[in-house]
Amino acid sequence: MALCEFLWAFAMGAFGYGAMELVWRGWTHWTMLIDGGVCFSLIYFTATRLNVSLWRGMLASAAAITLVELVSGVIVNISLGWNVWDYSAEPFNLLGQICPLYCLIWLAISPPCIALARYMRRRLLPRGA
Repeated sequence: MALCEFLWAFAMGAFGYGAMELVWRGWTHWTMLIDGGVCFSLIYFTATRLNVSLWRGMLASAAAITLVELVSGVIVNISLGWNVWDYSAEPFNLLGQICPLYCLIWLAISPPCIALARYMRRRLLPRGA
């Protein structure tokens, strides 16, 4: 992925996820901007570089977001004790950092993210590139 594409994808993910959190929870944390940037960069790569069906792209996106959330949660919430989020009240959670409910939410938001990634790719690169 070219640096320009990565920066655009990262910025879209950072600001997009930050905005979603503001709407959903009423606040966000700067670490969530990094997570959102990483997640959308992974979605962008999957959606524009790999020849996968929408369902496989959705599953890959949800899995990537969940993995980023787990790693980030272990660092930010458990190791550093910043308590940015806590899913310990959710059924079947893992360390209070990920849970099936949010995996399903990530799956549900994947199609518009994939569509946005593909649209960005078409707009960022000239035809034939």
